[in-house]
Amino acid sequence: MIDFSVPTREQIYPGNEAAFDTLHKRLGMVPNLYATIAYSENGLNKYLAFQTAKTSLYNREREVVNLVMAQVNGCRYCQSVYTALGRKNGIPEEELIAIRMGSSSHPRLHALAALTKEIAENKGRASAECLNRFFEAGYDKGNLVDLILQISDNIAMNYLYNLTQIEIDFPLAPELQEENDA
Repeated sequence: MIDFSVPTREQIYPGNEAAFDTLHKRLGMVPNLYATIAYSENGLNKYLAFQTAKTSLYNREREVVNLVMAQVNGCRYCQSVYTALGRKNGIPEEELIAIRMGSSSHPRLHALAALTKEIAENKGRASAECLNRFFEAGYDKGNLVDLILQISDNIAMNYLYNLTQIEIDFPLAPELQEENDA
């Protein structure tokens, strides 16, 4: 495997400095995975514009999608980031684990987590039953489109980490039994 080190501000592709500085100002740091995107001339600005675009999904719903996708794709970096953010936002540990496994104690979020997991595991396909539960939970066609866009955001980051294996700069999320059985 090619060794990917996390670039410093001085090592990133010229033109990414402003985005790098904005991240540092907003977060107090530049997460290693974002810094790694800055190897690309256009990647960081393009990704940040996509990630911060308006969506019909609420923050908690986006967190659900992020956690499920990190689990399905085996992305330890994203599992750690979104578990840490979930804890910071007051989500109990048992609920974080349930979400990562594609479930939730909240019926609406359960429908979202289950559909996200099915879509991710089946390369964009889901059963009629799972899709119907999503709509019965109060989601609409626009929410489905935004879900797919949120999934695509996660695929990019999950794959980038899985290929680069850069250092995880967040508290490591617990491994789940499912990961050990794979």
